[in-house]
Amino acid sequence: MSTSERTRFGAAWRDTALAVLRDKGVLLIMLIAPVIYGFFYPWPYGTQAVTRVPVAVVDQDHSALSRQIARFAMANPRLDVRMVTSDVHEAQQALWRGEIEGYALLPADLKRNVLRGTPAVVTIEGNGAYALLNKAVLYGFSEAVGTVSAGVEIRKLQAGGQSAVQAARSRSPLNTQLVALFNPTEGYGSYVVPAVVLLILQQTLLMGAAMLAGTWAEAGRLRASRGAWLGRLGALSGFGFLSGLFYFGWVFFLQDYPRGGNPLGAMVLLAFYVPAICTLGLLLGCWFRDRERALQVLLFTALPMAFLSGFSWPVEALPGPLQALRWLFPSTAGIQGSLRLNQMGAPLHDVLPYLGALLALTLAGLLALWLAAAPRGSAQARRA
Repeated sequence: MSTSERTRFGAAWRDTALAVLRDKGVLLIMLIAPVIYGFFYPWPYGTQAVTRVPVAVVDQDHSALSRQIARFAMANPRLDVRMVTSDVHEAQQALWRGEIEGYALLPADLKRNVLRGTPAVVTIEGNGAYALLNKAVLYGFSEAVGTVSAGVEIRKLQAGGQSAVQAARSRSPLNTQLVALFNPTEGYGSYVVPAVVLLILQQTLLMGAAMLAGTWAEAGRLRASRGAWLGRLGALSGFGFLSGLFYFGWVFFLQDYPRGGNPLGAMVLLAFYVPAICTLGLLLGCWFRDRERALQVLLFTALPMAFLSGFSWPVEALPGPLQALRWLFPSTAGIQGSLRLNQMGAPLHDVLPYLGALLALTLAGLLALWLAAAPRGSAQARRA
């Protein structure tokens, strides 16, 4: 880089940093919004797991066995038994009114079928509109019924002459212990927030950079030399890197999410991820040439990008064209790389393909910027 280009780089870096700090809209989106999101987005997931879901028990058997199942359901931390009735229609009406989220139907002759050794079916109905509540209802009732069922089997084995220890071993010869490696609490917040913060970082940087480029276009100051574009990119990337450090450090620590698996690798990922976002944002701003239009268009792209990134929806279930299109967005490689480095502790060489994708996006974006928004004299010289 020549001396004049270095001078343009420094001047553009300074002017861009001052523009971000002086433009209230860009400042709000690029610096203040990430802080607000960092505190308020994880708040609804603070409990991590769903507990005390209101349910009902429909007891049509009225036996000691059915009452024992009801007691175990009441003791389960997932469930809050609000109603015990013998009328299934009453439970259905309560479910439709939203008073409960599910119920278990203990049919008549339940105990008799168990004693005879014939299949006994306990029906569990849940509100499928809310996946987490429905999961808690199904798991809670299944645990209660399974515990009672295990006790019945052990008593049958003891009646056949086995001791309590022998009966327990016969009923369950192999015990399974499940250990969550990368989400120790098995909470929803620890699953979704570490991925979504990368998407929040992308969206705020995209909108801020596009708005700033739109402002330059409206003022006739969009075109710049290569050194100036690098200076603009460097200033925006500096703000984005600080936001990334805020999320990876303070927010993950404050919310006690899985973190720190490979902190150095996470910093390297940020160094590739942030410039790719800022380059795309500047390129979109050059295309829109209107600061409000950039905000209007980009505001509604977060949800599609979340599904395309591959953490909330299986990539294999996406149509073929979308599987290729998703790599045009930095969030795809950024989220996958961050989850491996920050939560799983993967070595840096395991995420080299994602770093390569981010580098390719940055270089392609810079080339497009230089071609589309170079000074008029340079553009005319190239055409000549």
